[in-house]
Amino acid sequence: MSGRILVVDDVKANVRLLEARLGAEYFDVRSAANGEEALALIASWPCDIVLLDVMMPGLDGFEVCRRIKSDPRSAHIPVILITALDRTDDRIQGLRAGADEFLTKPVNDVALVARVKNLVALKRVTDELRLRAQTGSQLGLTTPFDPSGEEEARLLLVDDRPTSSSRLVEALGRDCAVDIEGTAPQGLIAAAEKPYDTILINLGLASYDALRLVSQLRALERTRLVPIVLIADPDDTARTTRALELGVNDYVLRPVERTELLLRVRSQISRKRGNDRLAADVEQTIAMAITDPLTGLRNRRYLETHLVSLVRQAREAELPLSVLVIDIDHFKRINDLHGHDAGDRVIREVARRLRAHTRSLDMACRYGGEEFVILMPETTLDTAEGVAERLRKLIEAEAFALPSQDEMLVTVSIGVAGFAGRDDNGDAMIKRADQALYEAKGAGRNKVARDRKTVAPQPPETHAGSGRAALTG
Repeated sequence: MSGRILVVDDVKANVRLLEARLGAEYFDVRSAANGEEALALIASWPCDIVLLDVMMPGLDGFEVCRRIKSDPRSAHIPVILITALDRTDDRIQGLRAGADEFLTKPVNDVALVARVKNLVALKRVTDELRLRAQTGSQLGLTTPFDPSGEEEARLLLVDDRPTSSSRLVEALGRDCAVDIEGTAPQGLIAAAEKPYDTILINLGLASYDALRLVSQLRALERTRLVPIVLIADPDDTARTTRALELGVNDYVLRPVERTELLLRVRSQISRKRGNDRLAADVEQTIAMAITDPLTGLRNRRYLETHLVSLVRQAREAELPLSVLVIDIDHFKRINDLHGHDAGDRVIREVARRLRAHTRSLDMACRYGGEEFVILMPETTLDTAEGVAERLRKLIEAEAFALPSQDEMLVTVSIGVAGFAGRDDNGDAMIKRADQALYEAKGAGRNKVARDRKTVAPQPPETHAGSGRAALTG
């Protein structure tokens, strides 16, 4: 795994040792001799992790860590404090400053490399979400986060020793709600069924291999990114290191110090919720990028991409495929006589009727203006023409309510085209359906016309029945 690591230490021998050890793992390593130099380098060089000595002249490591974590541009960068200080108070001070890990010299090389790889991998998940969310924000497709909606944190504790689990719940206090499962299988089921902010696991489970449980949790889609914190014994270094390789986010050593446990768990909850917000922004960005805001239908951008896939499927599986191009008749007159609000309402209602009376297999899209397209997989040209006629009648049958409380009849014209064989493509199909639409308009509007140029035979439809069971009305 490659990654960019900044080593901050005023002792050159320490820097050289870390450069050699991390360089052997193919990391790109740079160094800084003091806190000011480190902060300047972070601002200009996008590192993946900072290894930070605590005892330095000028700014000490605690203050440098606080400044890194308080700057929105660098707050997501993991920081490992490495120091000769070994008191519990020092470790807690480091965690309060925002450090992701606190290691005491002399540092075990294997444990250090495992933790560095672990934190770099976790950061990259966040980086990908941040990048996608940033794109959405630049496009104006995301909404500001409202922290007032944050709910109480919910944790899952998997521990088969009642005395241990009760002490841990007591240590966590009233900061969060804790569900306790006494067996690993039940813990896995609970994690798969309920949303948790963090999962705590006793590494010393008596009846099950805790590392197997970690692996299973990381394999489930729902729990793949949920933070996992291990409760481990100090002499179980090998299994703790292995757990980091499997994707555990953090660990706490026994005897558990209450403040340290709370700080580490709070850090994971905060990171989880931050990633959840980023993921929600990404989903919102995707949805808004492919959805027409007026009608809620898929937009032209999505249609064009999806149609390529449908044509490929039709070609490879020798299945029929049809498209309808639908245009609202005399739409300009509606806008001129009743205003653009009335025009928007008519467009929305046409979209609603099209969506309500097509199969889930089909896709209705707003192509632009007053024009719509329906993609119909596994549907022959003959059947598509029948569907088009039924939709035309459904639009005409019921008057449209206008903002003025008046009602008016609205009609549509529809052009139908089918997949014409291996040399056909989506653009050509749309053009033929559009040409058929013009023929329907030319014949007096409120009509359906089919493409007469499609000569390739259509295979029989794969869905049962001659009608369209999903059509209603």
